[in-house]
Amino acid sequence: MNKVPNNRAWWLVLPVFILVAFSALIPLMTVVNYSVQDIFGPGNAYYVGTEWFREVLADERLRESLLRQFLFSGAVLAIQIPLGIGVALMMPKSGIKASLCLILLAIPLLIPWNVVGTIWQIFGRGDIGLFGWGLNALGLDYNYTGDTVDAWLTVLLMDVWHWTPLVALLCYSGLRAIPEAFYQAAEIDRASKWAVFRYIQLPRLKSVLVIAVLLRFMDSFMIYTEPFVLTGGGPGSSTTFLSQTLTTMAIGQFDIGRAAAFSLIYFLIVLLVSWVFFTAITHLDKEK
Repeated sequence: MNKVPNNRAWWLVLPVFILVAFSALIPLMTVVNYSVQDIFGPGNAYYVGTEWFREVLADERLRESLLRQFLFSGAVLAIQIPLGIGVALMMPKSGIKASLCLILLAIPLLIPWNVVGTIWQIFGRGDIGLFGWGLNALGLDYNYTGDTVDAWLTVLLMDVWHWTPLVALLCYSGLRAIPEAFYQAAEIDRASKWAVFRYIQLPRLKSVLVIAVLLRFMDSFMIYTEPFVLTGGGPGSSTTFLSQTLTTMAIGQFDIGRAAAFSLIYFLIVLLVSWVFFTAITHLDKEK
């Protein structure tokens, strides 16, 4: 006797699909609609096809911002992933010290993004900021508002301070999930700390690191508030990332059609690179 499949469980998923449609698909379709029109005002728009996409792709600002964005995201991953692993390895395994470390690590993550920019704006000032004043007292000519290298490094340091705890917390949770029997076997074999990390801890952290890499890449690639508050995109355009270029185009210039095309290209870049990261990491995991 053939069983009749019961599909009533799909009714439980229906509210989720409706919510996703309103929160993601409908706004996305609106942007797609704007990207092929030249909008002069309410009810006054003309179809232009792919004209805005061609103009955006030929825009020098987009290429400069894209290169700046990739350099920043690459530096973020190169610093925060190893640093987060190192912090997680040094944290106590249990007890009151472990709880205290977890609380202290979580503090930067609780601070709103605009407040983070304001904190570092004051912190980096050469006259009243401890960081800026300290560097100048050491003989270093530090000025993040006037020097492009100082501004770039300050934004990078600010992001490292703000988001490395997230990587550390993820890695810490992965380390705590490793059974104690693995460590006992390594101790019996007199394995070194490096061998324990290389053959026990790192392989068990791969799934956590996939999440950490994807989250940090996507977030760093869409960074806006912190550098905008700290440097305003300057000096010049040294800290003007893709999100700031898009905001200037959409709000400052009110160029809705071009901004919509820009945002779709932005979305596809984030989606493509995230897919490449995920595919590469999971492929390496399968090979081993």
